[in-house]
Amino acid sequence: MNPPTLPSVPLPALHGATPLPQMGIIRVQGEDAAKFLHGQLTQDFALLGLSEARLAAFCSAKGRMLASFVGFKLAHDDLLLVCSRDLVPATLKRLSMFVLRAKARLSDASAEFQVWGLSGSAAPAGAKPWSKSGEPGAAQTIALYPSQGLPRALWVAPAGHPPPAGDALPEAHWAWLDVMAGVATLTQPIAEAFVPQMLNYESVGGVNFKKGCYPGQEVVARSQFRGTLKRRAFLVQADEPLTVGQDVFHSSDAEQPCGTVAAAAANPAGGWSATVSMQTSAVAGGSLHAGSATGPELHLLPLPYPLLEDV
Repeated sequence: MNPPTLPSVPLPALHGATPLPQMGIIRVQGEDAAKFLHGQLTQDFALLGLSEARLAAFCSAKGRMLASFVGFKLAHDDLLLVCSRDLVPATLKRLSMFVLRAKARLSDASAEFQVWGLSGSAAPAGAKPWSKSGEPGAAQTIALYPSQGLPRALWVAPAGHPPPAGDALPEAHWAWLDVMAGVATLTQPIAEAFVPQMLNYESVGGVNFKKGCYPGQEVVARSQFRGTLKRRAFLVQADEPLTVGQDVFHSSDAEQPCGTVAAAAANPAGGWSATVSMQTSAVAGGSLHAGSATGPELHLLPLPYPLLEDV
C-alpha cells in the first residue's frame, strides 16, 4: 500500500472564494454563553479570545461525536458555531436541553449569516490555523489548516454583506481541498460514528485535555491516555466515486469492515479523495477497498500534519 502518485491539479484552479450553503450556524448569546459552551464541547471556550477560533466537537455520553464546529466570538456574550447545516436542528435541540439556568440563548442563525471558503490568494497568507480577524458587525475570517500548500480560511459575514474579494472558486474544488486538509467536518451520515481521536481531532486542535468535564469527556480521555484508541483518520485516493458513510474493507476480511469514509470529494484531476477513519492495523499490509473486500481499491496518501501521540 505504497502512496500513489496523486493526479496533479493546476494551482491556479485552486485559488479563489466559494459560498458554502451546506454550512449552518448556531448562535449562542448571553452572559453565560462562553461558560455554557465550555461545559458542553471538547475545547476551551472559557479562555477564547476575540482574535481566535476553536475547532470543537459535541459528544454523546459515550464520547461519540454528534457534531463538529468552528466556534468563535463576535463579542464576549455572542458566539457562533459553524457546522454542517444538516446537523443544526438536532444539535440545537440537544444542546438546548443542557441550558437549564444558564444565561444563554441558542438559535439557528443560518439565515442571518453567509459562509464562504477562501483558498490560495483569496485567503490570508501565513495565518495560524484557528486564528481569527474581523471587526464587530463585519466579516470574520478564520484561518483553517492549509491544503496542497495553499492557505485556506472560512469567511463568515452577516447576510447581505458584500461577498469576499477573489476569483470564483468551484465549490467542488473547495470540497476536494477540504478533504485533502485532513480535518473532516461531521455530517449527518456519520453522526455518532466516532470519538474525536478517530478523526485525529486531538492532533488538529479539536480537543483540550486540560479543560473541565463535558459530555463524553471520560471516554475521550480514556481513549487518549490508556492506549485504547485503535482507529485513526487516513487520507486515501480511489479511481471510483466514494461516499460519506461508506464502509471500508481490508482484503483479509470480507465480513467485517475495518473503517468508514468520513469525507469524500472528486479530485479535479481525476479519481476521488477521501478521509477514512479506520483501524490502524489495516494499514500494515494487504489492500483496502470501498464497499466490499472486492470493491474499488483505496490507496493511502500521506497525512498533511503529524499525529499527536502524547498529549
